[in-house]
Amino acid sequence: MRKSLVIGIAGGTGSGKTTLTRAIESRFAPHASVIFHDAYYKAHDDLSYEERAQLNYDHPDSFDNALLVSHLDKLLSGHAIEAPVYDYAAHNRAKHTQHIEPAPVLIVEGILLFAEPQICDLCDVKIFVDTDADVRILRRIKRDVIERGRSLESVESQYLATVKPMHELYVEPSKRRADLIVPEGGHNMVALDMLVHRIEGELGRM
Repeated sequence: MRKSLVIGIAGGTGSGKTTLTRAIESRFAPHASVIFHDAYYKAHDDLSYEERAQLNYDHPDSFDNALLVSHLDKLLSGHAIEAPVYDYAAHNRAKHTQHIEPAPVLIVEGILLFAEPQICDLCDVKIFVDTDADVRILRRIKRDVIERGRSLESVESQYLATVKPMHELYVEPSKRRADLIVPEGGHNMVALDMLVHRIEGELGRM
C-alpha cells in the first residue's frame, strides 16, 4: 500500500498553481511535502550563460523527468530525497539541494507536469489550474522582473519565442489528463474547499 497521496498541480505560467499548492500545503501541514517540477530543469554546466539563456525552457525535454520520477518513487517508499534547486538568474541548477521528507500528502507542481505520462501515472489526483492568458502574462512579468531580477525585454522575448507557442503545443493539450480543472487557482475558495474534502477522503481510504 502507498504511504502517500500524490497530488499533481499543472497549468500555464502565472495561472495560480503555486498559490493553490501553498493553500493545500497549509491545510495539511505538517503532513504535506511539496516538489516543484521547475527544480528539475536539466543542468547545463557545459554551456556559457549566454548559451543557457537561449535554451527553450518551456519544452518537455528541458526537464530531467527521470530524476523526478525516481525521487517520487523514493518518497512513496518512505525515503527522503535531496531535490535539486534551480537558479533562475543563472539559468542553471544550483550547487546546493533541498532536503524533502516523505509525507502523507505529496504535492507536485509544474507547468508541464501532465505532458509526461510517467509523472501522470504517479499522481492520484491531477489538477489543472485554468486562468485567462492576459492575467497569466501580467503575473509572469511581475514575477520574473521583481522576484527573479530579469529585464522586461528578456521576459517579453522569451514569452513570444517559447512560452506562448509551447503553452499551445504542450500545456493546453495536457489539460485533458486532469481529473479536475480549477479556474483561478488558490483564489478559488469553493474549489479549494472541495479539493481539501476530496483529499481528506482519499487519505481516509489509504
